Amino acid sequence: MIFVKLYFLLLFKFASARLNFEVADTAFDQQLYEDVLDAEECDRQIKFIRRNPLLTLQFADAGIRVPRGLLQGNNVDLGNYYQCLDINHNLQDMDLQGKYCSILVPMNQTFHLPREMEFSDWAQLKALQEDEELLRRMGEFDRLRSQIRIMTGVDDGSRTLPAAPLVGTVLRLSVCIPKPCTTQQAMTSFIFNLTNIGFQYEDDFCRLPNDKPWVAAHYVAIGIFSFIGFLTILSTSYDLYCTFYLKIDRKQLNTWYTSFSMYTNGKRLTYFPSGPSNLQCLDGMRSLAMAWVIVGHTFSSHKFYLNGLEGFLWLTSLASLWISSGTITVDTFFTIAGVLIVYTTAGKMDGMRLLKNLHLFYLNRLMRMFPILAAVVLLQSSFFNNMSDGPTWTVVSRLTNNCRTYWWTTLLHVQNLLNPSHLCINHSWYVAIDVQCYILSPIVLFWVLGRKRRYAWAALTLGFLAVLVSSTIYNFIYDFQSATVAARPPSETNRYMHNYYFFTLTRAAPFFVGMIFGYVLHLHRNEKVKMPWLLAILMWVFSLGVTTTIFFHTHFITQWDWDNQLADNFINSFIRPAWGAALCWIIFACVHGYGGKYLVY
Repeated sequence: MIFVKLYFLLLFKFASARLNFEVADTAFDQQLYEDVLDAEECDRQIKFIRRNPLLTLQFADAGIRVPRGLLQGNNVDLGNYYQCLDINHNLQDMDLQGKYCSILVPMNQTFHLPREMEFSDWAQLKALQEDEELLRRMGEFDRLRSQIRIMTGVDDGSRTLPAAPLVGTVLRLSVCIPKPCTTQQAMTSFIFNLTNIGFQYEDDFCRLPNDKPWVAAHYVAIGIFSFIGFLTILSTSYDLYCTFYLKIDRKQLNTWYTSFSMYTNGKRLTYFPSGPSNLQCLDGMRSLAMAWVIVGHTFSSHKFYLNGLEGFLWLTSLASLWISSGTITVDTFFTIAGVLIVYTTAGKMDGMRLLKNLHLFYLNRLMRMFPILAAVVLLQSSFFNNMSDGPTWTVVSRLTNNCRTYWWTTLLHVQNLLNPSHLCINHSWYVAIDVQCYILSPIVLFWVLGRKRRYAWAALTLGFLAVLVSSTIYNFIYDFQSATVAARPPSETNRYMHNYYFFTLTRAAPFFVGMIFGYVLHLHRNEKVKMPWLLAILMWVFSLGVTTTIFFHTHFITQWDWDNQLADNFINSFIRPAWGAALCWIIFACVHGYGGKYLVY
């Protein structure tokens, strides 16, 4: 009970709080980046490189370029990460090694060419004026600069031109420089002092070979997984020896000795017992929902670098609706969880027994997920960061840093409340909400498991209305957008994700809908509900109409011209319980023979 009390303390005390711990960047060796910097050595190496055309070509070929497909939305040029880090020449008095860096360059900036009085070397100026070819190129550059300024909105240009499409664009460019250099020193020495013409940029990150240090999490992971592997070998050997060599009846084997056996556990994982009280249709519904989640994340995890505008236009089109509307499928799992928590618990115990065994009720649920979640957190904190590498590996390193800082909020299932912007395992927010709903469910379950049905219905109805009304008030106060893809600033999307999408209150309604239908299924556990086929058909039409409407509404709310905050608030408040109710009818119909023989069997 100590764990339960601690959990409730954290849940209610910090439900509206946000932890502002500084996430230390320990995934990469920051000290290594500082130690290699040497201004004098940098100048010496760059002079050597400029005297050797092949070396100059190596650094230039792996480095900065203007992104191709800029007008199609591509603002990223990744250079050649591996080519840059593979530059390693051990010379007689010099260790020449490449360093890959990423810089952020805003398009909306003003450039100016130096005037005559800005030159301190008049001889150099005289030579410059006599170089007609250089003057011609500078003139071309000036004209090109003017065109870029018009396109980026710095100058008005022609009044007939359309609005500048690249205003506010920030280019992410990659440069390959010698190891002891900073980006500013390297680019100034290689080219000329870019700051003198108004060129502005911001350092993003730099990378060197072998810059991922081992931390305590690596050694903990080795110790724990080595111990588990050792137990697995012993347990599997004992199981196979007794089963196939000694021919001992499996019922006589020591269950503790076979608890880590791959043979025994493998059979359990691949065997699904079926009984008269099992809700078999949930297996199909769960499988389809998982497939939808996997496909959706496969598309959303891909970065549209080369055709960002086309990718966004496709994402807001009807052709991609099966992807953009996939976020609703998460509520399928919340609904199923609500159905099962009532249906399975009501068949085992009453209200008083639930209170007496509350610790077992919690442990039974928590221990099913905790070991695998803890293992993933440990791996993300350690070896996942070392598995591969690349120019976009900062996405993985960010998760590694989050896990090393907020691992405890993930294991306590409160990361969606305390640090939603720094999730350790991105998709574990769902597990947190599911566990939180499970922990709070006995408040309603106690009455549901009693003998008086009116108390059960009152508790279920009041619980559902409390969640629905509270979430509706919350949504109307904060005015969130109603889709993960919307024509709004990124800050608004982040606010929607952190304060709505990951928030327990706004996602609990389908869980309570599932609890209500789980109680209905429990009341008719040993009987078949008979209803007129016309009513069953009408219910199917209503259910499919609701799910179809929810599916297609995503297309309208993701369009550029969508601007209806009132509709957004209603959608956020009622769409998820409506989806859960429609699915619950499908479950009910299949269990009681109104789903067709293919759905029932």
